[in-house]
Amino acid sequence: MSSYFHRLSPTGFAPTEHVGGAWNPDEQHIAPVIGLLAHVVEADHTARRPDAPLVLARASCDILGVIPMDSFETATRVVRAGRTIELVETTLAHGGRAAVTLRAWMLQQSDTTAIQGDPLPHLPDRDALPDWSPADVWAGGAIRSIEARREFVETGRSRCWIRPKHPLLDGETVSPRARMLGMVDFANGIATRVAPERALYPNVDLTASIFREPAGEWFGLDTSVSFGADGIGLTESVLSDDSGPLGTSSQTLTIRPR
Repeated sequence: MSSYFHRLSPTGFAPTEHVGGAWNPDEQHIAPVIGLLAHVVEADHTARRPDAPLVLARASCDILGVIPMDSFETATRVVRAGRTIELVETTLAHGGRAAVTLRAWMLQQSDTTAIQGDPLPHLPDRDALPDWSPADVWAGGAIRSIEARREFVETGRSRCWIRPKHPLLDGETVSPRARMLGMVDFANGIATRVAPERALYPNVDLTASIFREPAGEWFGLDTSVSFGADGIGLTESVLSDDSGPLGTSSQTLTIRPR
């Protein structure tokens, strides 16, 4: 089974066919890229702090340009060091040009069982939703790399369970958080407000906050897509696993009618 990426060096990677983009199959889809960069951050953190690990609680990704289906390099730095809180940044560059940056807040865990709780909406059981083929709407290897079950709620609103068919990297342990972050960007394509033939609406960023460790193979997205009248949009999602909500994500869209 092929992975999304192959490691070429400690900092270099190459995409496989499963990373091909939805807007242009010759460019990398940002969803698996975000998962990979989260893995890079976590691996760097574990190497620096094996005895006092923090967990990735927020990932904020800025997309600075398109990424060709070609090898690339990553570079990681600690922006704000700390014993209980760290801010770490990793940058993906292709041909010497920065294309994506991801900033991750790494936080210390503690026992808050006695006060845990959330008011976020719960997804329907996965078996209650019909199978859905996103490849019927979108092109690219990344779209073909996922299984999905989706409930259409209304225009611009859907609830969906998705599962990747492939590992992020062969031969490496990838955390549940990084694995889930590699799926979150698909939200922009599961609750389409208009068909991609009518308009382009790629996101320029993605921010995800995670308040609980994900579990299982399937991840849930309760997604709403909003378009303004001035060419700017917003995709927002509640993130879930089988046990319920565990975080949220948002994506800022640039809308360009065809």
